[in-house]
Amino acid sequence: MLSTLLARVLPALPSRCAVCHAWPTEPVCEACVSQFGQPVARCQTCALPVHGSVSQCGACVLAPPPLDACIAAVSYDYPWTDLISHFKFHGQPGLARSLGRLMRSAPWVEPALEQADLVIPMPLSAPRLRERGFNQAVELAKQLAPTGRIESRLLLRIKDTAPQLKLNRNERLTNLNNAFAVEPLKAPCLKAARVVLLDDVMTSGASLHAAARALRGAGAGHITGIVFARTNSPEVGTD
Repeated sequence: MLSTLLARVLPALPSRCAVCHAWPTEPVCEACVSQFGQPVARCQTCALPVHGSVSQCGACVLAPPPLDACIAAVSYDYPWTDLISHFKFHGQPGLARSLGRLMRSAPWVEPALEQADLVIPMPLSAPRLRERGFNQAVELAKQLAPTGRIESRLLLRIKDTAPQLKLNRNERLTNLNNAFAVEPLKAPCLKAARVVLLDDVMTSGASLHAAARALRGAGAGHITGIVFARTNSPEVGTD
């Protein structure tokens, strides 16, 4: 039962629900998660919603992405958009605890984490990191994997690109060219490794794909992208 699962992954904390204002509860209460966080069928390689028994969308069939698999916990929609905004842009890294629990409860996330040799958070550029004070992907990784499997300094963001929000789809796809590199001293641990590449939100996939290509070029054997939220259209930009 979903209610039983939610009771396990969302223990009550002394706060108000950001959606229905129930008190005391998690930032999003059990009832609201049940209403807004139901799993949906998604493409196994890009996590866009699909219909029926389809396992892969047409775009991925025609042009396979650099990810071997891609998993999203929820759609980037109400009420998750506000929660993510508070998490990233309003200095609330503590929300990673609740978001991480929701991610872990999503179908296929637990097996992907268990099979991974390395969990790699998407890196931020130095200016963005200074601005926010923390990397949201690193905070999520801490909730999902033991410290020994998290490699937050293996993948480097070597190019400070324009925010994806300001770009159209074609611009987003080229904006990240050569933006990522693998730390040479850590590259040997990628040889034939199963990797989870972790981020908070996926839109066009440009960032995850650019990072995956850098990891693949350094020898990664299998790459699964895991994100908290996925836009229902690759044309909708966020960060």
